[in-house]
Amino acid sequence: MADTSLKGLNIVVTRPREQAVGLTQSITQLGGNVIQFPLLEITPAADTSKLHNLKQHLLSYDLLVFISPNAVKYGMATLGTVPDTVRVATIGQSSAQALRGLGIARVIAPTERFDSEALLALPALQSVSGMKIAILRGNGGRELLGDTLKARGAQVDYVTCYQRSKPELNADGLLKATPHAINVTSSEALGNLWQALSEPFKTTFANLPLFVPHARIAELARQQGWQNIILTDAGDDGLLAALVAWGKQSHQ
Repeated sequence: MADTSLKGLNIVVTRPREQAVGLTQSITQLGGNVIQFPLLEITPAADTSKLHNLKQHLLSYDLLVFISPNAVKYGMATLGTVPDTVRVATIGQSSAQALRGLGIARVIAPTERFDSEALLALPALQSVSGMKIAILRGNGGRELLGDTLKARGAQVDYVTCYQRSKPELNADGLLKATPHAINVTSSEALGNLWQALSEPFKTTFANLPLFVPHARIAELARQQGWQNIILTDAGDDGLLAALVAWGKQSHQ
């Protein structure tokens, strides 16, 4: 018998549309109704000069760090390949899987927590003095990774390979779809949602179950006033496991 743990439940998926396909299919297969409400738009970087420069001088680098699956997608679209002499690292297992799918077999990545702190704690990133490191990322973002690697003696170059932007959001209209739960996968996306909500509806949304994959996002949600925050394991599998457990409780 098919698992219908999410039958009749309206779940807001806030990832950029092209990244939400697999999750949307999984929720639908479990009987849930997906409300697509992307909180971020992802496009190629407006200025790709640094990315092309990296390609030309790739052999002079010791390590490339891909911050996210988008960094892999847009970075590797230009780089094409990475020589065996250049080591590759990333923060999450989704990015690591994407790199392996592109033929990069050896990827340095955390296996438990998935953030800059976890990557920096790995043995491979301790002795980096004198190394030349490129961090491939979107526009802006946290500086902790680069700052720490510089403090450890590395030369660090930031390479922007994609652009994150805030789409036009009609968050109040989202209420008409009678959502039962919402998932948000980044602090930036959560900030976009909160800014888009008019004051009368913030309380309504803050009472919805909010599924987030990282303690940092959960803390921001608490500061905003969300009342029912559910911290999940990373990736689609972690989110789906939490949704299924919640769905079964909802049907009791």
